[in-house]
Amino acid sequence: MRRPGIQVLTWGSASVWVMVAAVVACGHPDSTADDVSQNASEDSSTYTSELQKSDLPWSGSPSPYDAEVKLDDGRRVAMYYRRGKGLVEQHYSPRAKAWTEAIVIHRTEVDACQGIELRANGGTVAAIANFGPYCYDGEPPAASIAAVGTNSLTRWDINVTKDFDGWEQASVSDDGHEVAFRSDTTLRWTRADGFGDQ
Repeated sequence: MRRPGIQVLTWGSASVWVMVAAVVACGHPDSTADDVSQNASEDSSTYTSELQKSDLPWSGSPSPYDAEVKLDDGRRVAMYYRRGKGLVEQHYSPRAKAWTEAIVIHRTEVDACQGIELRANGGTVAAIANFGPYCYDGEPPAASIAAVGTNSLTRWDINVTKDFDGWEQASVSDDGHEVAFRSDTTLRWTRADGFGDQ
């Protein structure tokens, strides 16, 4: 996913930043600048809510219609199905001890199918969700959703594959720069190109 905008630093402020970084590094020899701290600093979300759950009936626990994953920086991402709305996302900040407001990242009124799969690595979250008009009657999905979120998780790249039984698994590279969604075929996402022309 490409993020627009260019950050400009004057030479003086860049020099101050380098000196501060050097002092911090000298005081803490084990500290490292990595993607985890970068992702945390880029978090522009507002955390004021409580976690919601799917409103689809399910006997037993846990419900396959609710999913949650933890990121390396301590944040958490939850996704769930809501009747008549679609796929909903919230994420949690351990600093704020609260969740973001619920956001529909894929809107549809057809039935939710199967469970939701979430995977996270290197500040990137990948999700699989499925929908179809007759799933409650036991029919297979009619569309499979592949979704990827990065950094502040306020925008998600979404790919909808129609007339498809669903992606079976998602894997995220260690650095979070690539995601592969697999079934009999493979759908790839990269930080540089998103889902590309696929």
